[in-house]
Amino acid sequence: MTSLQSIKAVIAPDLARLNDLIRSRLAADNPLMDKVIDSYLTTKGKQIRPIIVMLCARMFGPVTQRVLNAAAAVELLHNASLIHDDVVDESKLRRNQPTINAVWDNHIAVLVGDFFVSTALQLAIATGDIRIIDAIGRLGKLLSLGEIDQIYNARAHTLTEEAYFKIINFKTASLFVACAQVGCHAVDADADTTAKLSEIAELLGLCFQIRDDVFDYFEADKVGKPTGNDLREGKITLPLLHVLLDPSAPDHDTMNALAAIEELDEDQIATLQRYARDNGGIEYAYATMGRLRERAAEIAATLPDPAKADPLMQIFDYIIARDY
Repeated sequence: MTSLQSIKAVIAPDLARLNDLIRSRLAADNPLMDKVIDSYLTTKGKQIRPIIVMLCARMFGPVTQRVLNAAAAVELLHNASLIHDDVVDESKLRRNQPTINAVWDNHIAVLVGDFFVSTALQLAIATGDIRIIDAIGRLGKLLSLGEIDQIYNARAHTLTEEAYFKIINFKTASLFVACAQVGCHAVDADADTTAKLSEIAELLGLCFQIRDDVFDYFEADKVGKPTGNDLREGKITLPLLHVLLDPSAPDHDTMNALAAIEELDEDQIATLQRYARDNGGIEYAYATMGRLRERAAEIAATLPDPAKADPLMQIFDYIIARDY
């Protein structure tokens, strides 16, 4: 049993309540919308984000209806971003299942994503806490800005770690921060603990995205899902970025010129994947994740009861070790 499975086992009743709430709030009394949503909900994903909401709340007491509403709001906004991303990226698979846009077309997918956003906002309002409503509103803006920044940097061929971390902070870590914030707000946690848990969540989100980016540098049959997508879209992520920025790396100028090509073919993508793997890019990404985890552990040690942050640190370990 993985660390994530162990955590899920402990909070299984709360997760069941969460999923019942999500399904009930998404009921549309519209045959097509209900059919699409029912199909989508058959694969829930890992649900790491609402789990973080509940873990933060559980440090101060039981998972109340307000906590569930906040967790459901975050999960629905996250899924809305995935549905919209699949349209933008023209993705055909998500969680080993056909995407909404692949089955029903882009028009339906955009509308379903919008329906998820609206439902997330209703759930945030249902908490009766303006801090949670504000966190969900700000999150939607940051997710959009992260995607816009990534598209801009891909077109401008901006190659800096600073730009990379800004993008993943907006597009991924911001969601993890919101999870900690709404979880704490839902139980009226003190400001100092909320800030510390939010910082841990930010580091966790950065780690999650780096690990996700590492997958893209291996063959699809080893990962269990399509890879090379970032390079197809002109996105240079940390493993390759590190090597391209190293002037001592072999074939430095040649590979930088190759990475700057507007539309790479499959052989060129494979060449850049190997270049990152063969020249320390993967190892650098893992070392970076290790440093992020160490910083999170340092922050956790300053909490009033550090042991209560153990489940969050277990999620770090799960993310770094996961193979899909």
